[in-house]
Amino acid sequence: MVRSDARENRARILAAAREAFTEDGATSMNQVAQRAGVGAGTLYRNFPTRETLVLAVYQDEVERIVGSVPGLLADLPPIEALRHWTTDLVEAMRRKHGLGDALSPTAHQTITEQTYDPVITAITTLLDAGKKAGTIRPDADPGDFLQLTAALWRTPTGPQDRSPRMLALILDGLRHQP
Repeated sequence: MVRSDARENRARILAAAREAFTEDGATSMNQVAQRAGVGAGTLYRNFPTRETLVLAVYQDEVERIVGSVPGLLADLPPIEALRHWTTDLVEAMRRKHGLGDALSPTAHQTITEQTYDPVITAITTLLDAGKKAGTIRPDADPGDFLQLTAALWRTPTGPQDRSPRMLALILDGLRHQP
């Protein structure tokens, strides 16, 4: 059993790291500890290296995104749930790519291996809901959708961000045409 204060410290560290790394990928471990309001010992006890912290931030983010699927489907039609979910995924992947220089090739591989199946499962759930509702074409494939959306997180951000228009094209291609 993990003590509640230890769980709270870990959650604060992850939240502080997510914010700090989003602002500046070169944020130091000590800056993360200060931002989280914990000592360096607490930080290093939870995350012995910067890479383990970055990996934990990614994993936490993916779990949050994957976990949002049931709520989105409860509140929105499937195609709109897919749009919202994909937009959230794109933002998370942009943050991940922003930290790419801080991670070794092995860490990149680890992230891919840890996140691929849960992301594909979430996409499958969203697509299946749309297929059942008759709004998403029956041959829509989760792997194809993920590959297409990979282009979205590589587009430049800012006023020239083409990702919303590109996502609209992808989603239009998924619509069931009776």
